[in-house]
Amino acid sequence: MPPALTAAPGYQVRRLYQAYLAIWVRAVDTTLTGPQYAVLTAVDATPGHDQRSMASAVALDTSTMADVARRLENRGLIVRRTAAADGRRKLLYLTEEGERVLRAARDRARQLDERLLTPYEPGRRDDLMRLLTSLADHWEGLAQDS
Repeated sequence: MPPALTAAPGYQVRRLYQAYLAIWVRAVDTTLTGPQYAVLTAVDATPGHDQRSMASAVALDTSTMADVARRLENRGLIVRRTAAADGRRKLLYLTEEGERVLRAARDRARQLDERLLTPYEPGRRDDLMRLLTSLADHWEGLAQDS
C-alpha cells in the first residue's frame, strides 16, 4: 500500500466503510441497508416526525432520504402521511411489519457492533466512539463550510 494512501484519513474511512457494508450484509440483513436501518430506528424513536428532520437525524441528504423512505414504504415497513398543516411535509410511521423487521435487525446489529469493537477493552471502546463521533462532527462541519 502506498504510504500516501495509508496516511490519508479519507482512505482509511473508505476502507472501514467498505468492510462494514460487506459485514452488514452477512451479519445483519441481506435486503435492509444501513441507511434503511437508520431510518427505521429514527422513525421508531420519533414516530410522526417529518421526512426532512429524519434525514438530518440520520445524516442523509433530503433526496437520498426521499428515496430510502419510498423504498421502505414500498416494502411495507413505513407509511408516509401528508401533514395536515403542510401538504409538502411527509410524516413517517412504522408499520407492524416495520417494527418486526427492525426488532430482528436491531438484535443482529448490536451483535455486529460488539464484534466490530472486540479488539478494544470496554473503556477504550467508549473513547473510540467519542473520537469517531468528534471526527464525524468535524468532517460534517467542514462539508457544510465548503
